[in-house]
Amino acid sequence: MSDLVNLPVFGGAEEDSSLSRRAYTKIRDMLITVQIKPGEPVREEELSKGLGVGRTPVREALKRLEAERLVNIYPRRGVFATEVQLTDLALLTEVRTHLEGEAAFLAAQRANSQQRAWLHALIESAADRGQAVQDEIDFDVQVHRTIYQCARNPYLEATLTQYHNLILRIWYLFIDRLPEITDHVAEVVPILQAVLDRDGETARALTIRHVERFERAVLDAL
Repeated sequence: MSDLVNLPVFGGAEEDSSLSRRAYTKIRDMLITVQIKPGEPVREEELSKGLGVGRTPVREALKRLEAERLVNIYPRRGVFATEVQLTDLALLTEVRTHLEGEAAFLAAQRANSQQRAWLHALIESAADRGQAVQDEIDFDVQVHRTIYQCARNPYLEATLTQYHNLILRIWYLFIDRLPEITDHVAEVVPILQAVLDRDGETARALTIRHVERFERAVLDAL
């Protein structure tokens, strides 16, 4: 499972070592984990110095992050982290229920032998996972990213990675208020097993329920 473990925390399957890519990855993770809080200015000069890259890679990264709805760029005003509204959660869930379910269904049909080994390793590691919020988030990320890859559709993977990053940002934003939002390990293990069993319909149904339960848990807690 080494290929999976080496993936950046919130990234997709393809990463390279270019300066713009490195700047993109670092800034994206700062936004997702709300180190840069919603509505705050994103200062190019500070990022450039902090990341050890020039202004051009930072600008290129910010343009991409704007397309991914993590920042807003305003001429003559600057760059700001996008605000987070609870309505975003409902709208994202509306889309993700269908796409996440489809990804799980396709993963059950298409996962190759190496990918099936990743799935099996995730199930085996589940028992050793803690139930602290950060442990839940880390495992959730690994499970979703693995299923996206197993679906073997790069367009679907890219789309779901973007949406999942936005959901993770909501999770991090309310992390202190939602210390026990849900037991993601217990919820996702049956999904992994259904994919391994090549039971696409069950994998789809369990995934849809998982996505919907997260939305309900956030709304109930708030």
